[in-house]
Amino acid sequence: MNKAKVAYKPVGLVLGAVSGMLAAAAFKQTWKVVAHEDDAPDATDENRAWKEILLAAALQGAIFAVVKAAADRSGATAVRRLTGTWPG
Repeated sequence: MNKAKVAYKPVGLVLGAVSGMLAAAAFKQTWKVVAHEDDAPDATDENRAWKEILLAAALQGAIFAVVKAAADRSGATAVRRLTGTWPG
């Protein structure tokens, strides 16, 4: 394993945790704007329609994917600056 990959391991772990928290906060705020409600529906919420539950799940998935990709790319770029090698 090259030094860039080794250097990226702890960076990736920290970025993963932080990006998860950021994505959760971003989703919560986005759902408030989209649905005018504080809480997104759970899949097992009997009083919510399929459309609402699937919309919330799709929105949450999209936000998490974008935040994760941005965090991973930023971490890899930082490791390349430090080591001179891309960690991928």
